[in-house]
Amino acid sequence: MSAKVRKQLTEKDREIVISRVLQAPREMVWLAMVDPQQMCNWWGPRGFTTTVHEMDLRPGGIWRLTMHGPDGTDYPNRCIFQEVVKPERIAYTLVGGKNDGTDVGFDATWTLESVDEKTTRLTICMAFVSASDRDRVAQEYGAIEGGKQTLERLEEHLICVKSEMFRSIVITRMYAAPPSVVFKAWTDPIELAQWWGPKGFTNPVCEIDPRVGGRWRIVMRAPDGAEYPCGGVYREIVEPNRLVFTNVAVDKNGQAIINGLTTVEFEEVGGGTKLTLRTAGTAMVQYAAAYLKGMDAGWSQSLDRLAEQLLKM
Repeated sequence: MSAKVRKQLTEKDREIVISRVLQAPREMVWLAMVDPQQMCNWWGPRGFTTTVHEMDLRPGGIWRLTMHGPDGTDYPNRCIFQEVVKPERIAYTLVGGKNDGTDVGFDATWTLESVDEKTTRLTICMAFVSASDRDRVAQEYGAIEGGKQTLERLEEHLICVKSEMFRSIVITRMYAAPPSVVFKAWTDPIELAQWWGPKGFTNPVCEIDPRVGGRWRIVMRAPDGAEYPCGGVYREIVEPNRLVFTNVAVDKNGQAIINGLTTVEFEEVGGGTKLTLRTAGTAMVQYAAAYLKGMDAGWSQSLDRLAEQLLKM
């Protein structure tokens, strides 16, 4: 056997390669991969949710995320981007996350190839240090099946994007109050109830447990008396700089009609606060797609009401 053939066999033994043809143009697939709000909607096997803590998309940039398993187990990941070629390729190194010596690192390359104007072939290649590391990850973590499910979820997400059943927005506001004060307005139930929701809405129920894993629940009441319950779980709390929480709108029977994720960052600027809100939602029923169209206006009005509330404090 030639040295070249032995090398090829060795590399193959160390790799996991998964590919799928997605019914979406390459630019749309790329955006779903690099937008943290979209990524949280599909990353990981079925039943998992994901929190992206930081994503510095450039060679040498850090990417930190935590995958939350169906049983509540957290799987922290820390990666370093090695190559970013829009919209063709992303390469990164998984360097761990647990800090207990049990992590298995690998180099991953995601390659996007246009099949035609409406279709993209996405290929994942994970290269491990040794064949034993590759086999361990495949067996203990179900990496092969998990990777396939991840790409299935990505395709389902892209279908939602194309059918307007998914939407993400970013809103920035400047407030004269320092971050500690603005942060408190988000984590004190009495203050939160004063400004949450569009103009004219009240919040007869505002219950929050501001800790990682804690739940929040708000019932918004419109001027016509109609009630709109929502709630979720806090995924990340870094006082007074960052909040990450799921937000789920439900119908009168408690069934989810919109699943969402919101990230709020509070940055001190000249003694005041620059607030950046990133939120995304997926309509779980057809009629909820109309609600997503009003998401920008609803959040904008809430943040306007927050400014009014801060002036009273």
